[in-house]
Amino acid sequence: MIERYTLPKMGALWSDEHKFRTWLEVEILACEAQAESGEIPRDAVKIIREKADFDVPRILEIEKTVKHDVIAFLTNVAEYVGEEARYIHKGMTSSDLLDTTLAILMRQAGLILIDDIKQLRSALKKRALEHKHTACIGRSHGIHAEPTTFGLKLALWYDEMGRNLDRMQRAVDIISVGKISGAVGTFAYLSPYVERYVCEKLSLKPASISTQVIQRDRHAEYLTAIALVACSLEKIAIEIRSLQRTEILEAEEYFGKGQKGSSAMPHKRNPITCERITGLARLLRGNAHTAMENVALWHERDISHSSVERIIVPDSTILLNYILTLTTNVIENLLVYPDNMMINLNKTRGLIFSQAVLLALIEKDLSREKAYQLVQRNAMKVWQGTDTLETLLAADAEINTVLTPEEISACFDLKHALRHVNTIFKRVGLEAVG
Repeated sequence: MIERYTLPKMGALWSDEHKFRTWLEVEILACEAQAESGEIPRDAVKIIREKADFDVPRILEIEKTVKHDVIAFLTNVAEYVGEEARYIHKGMTSSDLLDTTLAILMRQAGLILIDDIKQLRSALKKRALEHKHTACIGRSHGIHAEPTTFGLKLALWYDEMGRNLDRMQRAVDIISVGKISGAVGTFAYLSPYVERYVCEKLSLKPASISTQVIQRDRHAEYLTAIALVACSLEKIAIEIRSLQRTEILEAEEYFGKGQKGSSAMPHKRNPITCERITGLARLLRGNAHTAMENVALWHERDISHSSVERIIVPDSTILLNYILTLTTNVIENLLVYPDNMMINLNKTRGLIFSQAVLLALIEKDLSREKAYQLVQRNAMKVWQGTDTLETLLAADAEINTVLTPEEISACFDLKHALRHVNTIFKRVGLEAVG
């Protein structure tokens, strides 16, 4: 059983050594199953289990001649086993071995990615709780809107990564399917028992029906789940890149001792890690699209998907593992500047409380249109001058007939604007503290 062993790191998981070791396990288990049903001698299986091995350079050498990776593998294994090797691969087609193995490797890679997502969520949770009440300006269309907290930004990402965790777990489940059913999936020379036996030993489910291959909608769903995780990581990266801009500077990537930002400008501290995450997310979306192109194959099988999957499946899992690790490191070491957040929050001199004033006027029985007009005309003066919105409202005779100075002042209460932060944290499953 492959999962009895400690999983290699993501890159090693896709190595020839690990792939062929998995191939060998599938083949031996198929022999065991056939011995259980009396189709091949038990003594032969014992010898196969004891003697079966391979040599990667030798397999590659044979493949140069036969131009078929499975035949090259079986030829090399036979060199170790001897005459009992005739029972290996009995009744099977290459895709029985290839697709079952690919499912195992994608499952193992998916389990690593699930752990990576959990680690990122842990980092996001810690920083969200740390900055739950760190006030900052919320933006829409890139323009100052209303107050929020930096903790809410992090809590949003935590919540989204929870959905990505669910997606990745579903994707691992959907790909954890094997097939040992022969050339067109009809079990012509194999018992369905062999498939059940092999899949059970390898933590897979038997495909309920297959052709020569496991159907590629499963692989497409898996790579789409990966792409969606990457979309969320890009979303996080772009926000941090924006917040690191000099004129904002509310947060930035950690800049290590000895690090240099530019060959020409010694002052530069660039968000290079977040930019790398952004770029690699584009590749993963492209790979997901390519996986969708692999769903439609001729009749019971062609191999137009095969060469593509040898690139996009390992690359996608390795890249997502990489950028999940990068993102976790960015979050854990993120430099946050609450003082700059407060400076930016006050930059528009109270404009961000315009809705509070609007609603206060409406509560005094003004029509929404009239209230909007009164607030907007003062807000436009703030944009054009140096006064605060509160000062202009206090000097507006028409507004003073509706609101008292105390009621106007109450509209600019930051704590009131953020009074439901604890509730939101509870709704996303983050412990409310403070």
